[in-house]
Order: sequence, then structure tokens, then C-alpha cells
Amino acid sequence: MGKPLYRVVEDHIRNLINTGKLVPGDLIPSESQLAKALDVSPGTVKKAITNLVWEKLLFRHQGKGTYVSRVDFEKSLFQFFSYGDAEGRSIRIHKTTTDRRRQEGSAAICKRLGVEPGTELLYIERVGLIGEQPILVEYSWWPASVVPGLEDERVHIPDFLYAMVLNRYGVPVVRAQETLTAEAADETTARMIGIEPGTPVVVLKRVTYTTGDRIVEVRTTKGRADRFSYKTEIR
Repeated sequence: MGKPLYRVVEDHIRNLINTGKLVPGDLIPSESQLAKALDVSPGTVKKAITNLVWEKLLFRHQGKGTYVSRVDFEKSLFQFFSYGDAEGRSIRIHKTTTDRRRQEGSAAICKRLGVEPGTELLYIERVGLIGEQPILVEYSWWPASVVPGLEDERVHIPDFLYAMVLNRYGVPVVRAQETLTAEAADETTARMIGIEPGTPVVVLKRVTYTTGDRIVEVRTTKGRADRFSYKTEIR
């Protein structure tokens, strides 16, 4: 008797992970992409993914897609903030790294990180896309001592960076503080997300903490105002 189709899908995803084609933090192909590639129904794919989530091989970020990770970050770090469209619907966003380098931190960034001016930092720049359309750009800074070697372009930075930082460096992200504002797009941001300079953009500034209330990242995300939403839960 042949193997159940959902097991075929499970084995396919496991193979992508075991061969290193997907690493912790990577966004796996969408359910429709997997269904088409493997010639199975979307329901079959959904069942396979659910099983792998239960096994803690994957975690599903509601509305955003499914990632390779043994940790479910959605129940902690991302229960309040969510990217989305102007109507507030969740969107699957793929991120690609456009720049990374070690550099001495500026006084302003070092102050945000709580380190001495001139401390060696890792700068990471990433663009978020919906399909082929860029909608946001992230500028983040980490103390280089927290993520040694990540400046090497041969090291793959996955969609979900925090899962990779936990898996590779043993540094868990436990909380974040965020400030939401708006501004006119500068020339660099406008060019990267395909809008005119001066167009309004949403700006999200984040300070990210690990255990011991230690800051490990400061990040500024700038995104198209027409493809952004912010959700909060008040209890």
C-alpha cells in the first residue's frame, strides 16, 4: 500500500531542512506552492504542515506563513505587532538581505543599544517583499559580539532572523519595545521600496531584548503606508 500523500509532503519538507535548503528562520514555500509542486491538494499540505508544527519542527505565524523553527515566537514576541495591508489583513512577506557589515557604532545607535560609543556593531539591511513588490526596508544593528561571523555573506540570513540567532548563537529574543511613527521617505528608502521621495512612510522603531533584560538589537523599519497595519490587543 502506498504512503499517504500527507506523509509524502512531510518527507519533502523534512528533506529540505535536513539537506540545509531550509534553515531555522526560513519561510517555507506556501501551501499553494507545495500543493502545485507535489501535485496534491491544499488540504493534504495543510495536514502535513500541522503535523510538523505539532512536532515542533515548524511554527506557523498566523497569516504570515510557516517558518522552520522549534520555537513558537507568535505566542510571545509577535502577539501585538503585525505587518499587513491597509485593511489590516495579514500578509506573507519574504525578506532578502541587501547589505551587512561590521562597523563602529555611531553615538546615537550605541546609546540605543546601551553600549559604549564606537563599539563594533553588525549592521544588517533587509527588504521585505510581497511577491516581487518591495514594501518595506529594515535597518538593524547588533553588537558584533552577540552574532559573531554573521557579517560573512556566505552565512544565510533567513526570513525570520530571531530563530536563526537562537539556533546559531543560543541567544533568545524574549521581548521588544516598539514605537510607531510616520515620516516622509528619504531618497534611499524611496528607491528601495519603489516610491517617490517625500511619500509618507510608516516608521517602526524596535528595541529587542534577550534574557537578563539585555538589549541585543535596535531596528528601524520603514514601509509603504498603503501596505502597512498595526494591531494591538487590549485586555
